[in-house]
Amino acid sequence: MPALTRPRPSPTITRSRPSPTTTRIRLALTTAAVLLAAGAPAAYAALDDRSGGAAPTARGAAYVETRLLFGTERPDGGPAVTDRQFTAFVDREVTPAFPEGLTVREGRGQWRDASGRIVRERSYELVLLYPAGQAQVRDPAVERIRDAYERAFGQESVARLDERTSVDF
Repeated sequence: MPALTRPRPSPTITRSRPSPTTTRIRLALTTAAVLLAAGAPAAYAALDDRSGGAAPTARGAAYVETRLLFGTERPDGGPAVTDRQFTAFVDREVTPAFPEGLTVREGRGQWRDASGRIVRERSYELVLLYPAGQAQVRDPAVERIRDAYERAFGQESVARLDERTSVDF
C-alpha cells in the first residue's frame, strides 16, 4: 500500500504593515518627485527668453544713484553736528551742485574709526540721482561735497555708494 504523504504546506509570506512614519516619508518623497518632475520644465520654460512669455516692461532712463553717509560725531570729541548745521551744509554745498533734487534720510549708524574704536552715532544719508551719461561730470561735484563735510566738521570720512539704476519721473 502506498504510503500516505502529507501535502507540503505552501510557504506563507507575511507582510508587516509599515509604520506611520515610514508611510509619511514615502508619501512625502513621492509627492516631491511628482512636483519636481512637473515643475522643473515649467520653471526652465519661464526662464527661456524664446518661450513667448511677456517680458516685464522696461521703464525709465539709465541713472546713477549716489548715496553719501554723513556721521555727526566728531573724532576730536567736539559737539556733534546738529540738524541746523547739516541743513545749512546741504543748502550751501549740495543744492547748488544738484539743484534737480535730493533726498536726506536721518538714521543711526556705527563704524570703526582710525583708532579702532567703534563709534555709534546719529547720521544722515544723502541720495542723489543723475543721468548715467553725466556720471563723469557729476563725480567731481560729489567729491567736493565729501571733502567739504570732512573739513567743515572734522570728519575722518564720508562714505560713498554708487549704483546704476533705472528712473522714471
